[in-house]
Amino acid sequence: MMLRRLTILGSTGSIGVNALKVVGNLSNQFQVICLSANKNSDLLIRQAHKYHPEMVVIIDQTAARKVEQSLSGTGITVLRGTAGLTEAAGRSDVDLMLNAVVGSAGMVPTIAALKAGTDIALSNKESLVMAGAIIKRLRLESGSRIFPVDSEHSAIWQCLAGEDMADVKRLILTGSGGPFRTRVKSTFPEITVTEALNHPNWKMGHKITIDSATMMNKGLEVIEAYWLFELDETQIDIVIHPQSIIHSLVEFKDGSVKAQLGLPDMKIPIQYALTYPRHSSSQWEKLDLVQLGQLTFEAPDFDKFPCLGLAFAVLQQGGSAPAVLNVANEQAVYRFLKREIRFTAIPHLIEEAVEQHQLIDQPDIDDICELEKWTTNFVVNWKG
Repeated sequence: MMLRRLTILGSTGSIGVNALKVVGNLSNQFQVICLSANKNSDLLIRQAHKYHPEMVVIIDQTAARKVEQSLSGTGITVLRGTAGLTEAAGRSDVDLMLNAVVGSAGMVPTIAALKAGTDIALSNKESLVMAGAIIKRLRLESGSRIFPVDSEHSAIWQCLAGEDMADVKRLILTGSGGPFRTRVKSTFPEITVTEALNHPNWKMGHKITIDSATMMNKGLEVIEAYWLFELDETQIDIVIHPQSIIHSLVEFKDGSVKAQLGLPDMKIPIQYALTYPRHSSSQWEKLDLVQLGQLTFEAPDFDKFPCLGLAFAVLQQGGSAPAVLNVANEQAVYRFLKREIRFTAIPHLIEEAVEQHQLIDQPDIDDICELEKWTTNFVVNWKG
């Protein structure tokens, strides 16, 4: 059996670390070719010594010196910066690239991999949010496949296996509701960073955890689902499911509904994306419905969580609006994490950025990169 050659971008983040656990579980199936990190040089070095990739990429220039020194004599090539990340993503001798880079920085590597004809296990939802039309065109031209890693999109993907898309009535994305599902809206201005980072079900990186608290994460997933499954935005709904056991559902025109269930463990959708179309054996904890007892559902509260409405609005608006929404959200989250703005300022800031930018109907990559700079500057200088 030939080993599949695998690149993992963002290997020191939550998704990347879990992906390497999957690789360890299926060590006879994969050869790790490249790993990348932003600043976490210590963990990247440990991963490199354990998995012996041909190449590693470290974005931070200061951290790069430590990585180069530590891996000297190992035969592992060390690349630096965003140029190095793009070079690694564009390798044509790789069977599968897992893109687990956080935020808008993951867009260019996704595009590079598509141009190289490489299949992509996509955890970086921002790629499709910012450049969905471009990525769709490149995927069709190259023949590359995109395997969703987000638990919600993986669930839909699995529910659609063997089905005719013409029979689909709607997709139903589930969401836990985050840490503030039952909190009174009038207290939202007092929400602290510590409270927002305390997700009830999932252990994730800081950025995506704040996105879950504002429910922008679900909004971004709506836009991602639009590009992954090519259904009209009116066919994508959200339901709140606090237990995070049903990861999403598909309703068909005859009234039948299919759901994918599992424990809230990202190793499960990661492994399916890496081993598709197989459901390979694993050592993870398994779901026990009797022990679980009950599953509950609620309608999403668009008033308490305005980021949901913003996401649907920019999807309908199209053009450059989703890209601006994505970057504005990303930068607003960073400002909140640095305690520069209140939790409730995040949706207001995003809405203002979308409204004030000059809409481009069919942006190209250069347009999107310029809008990223404009939006970042807008958010950094926003006074409220």
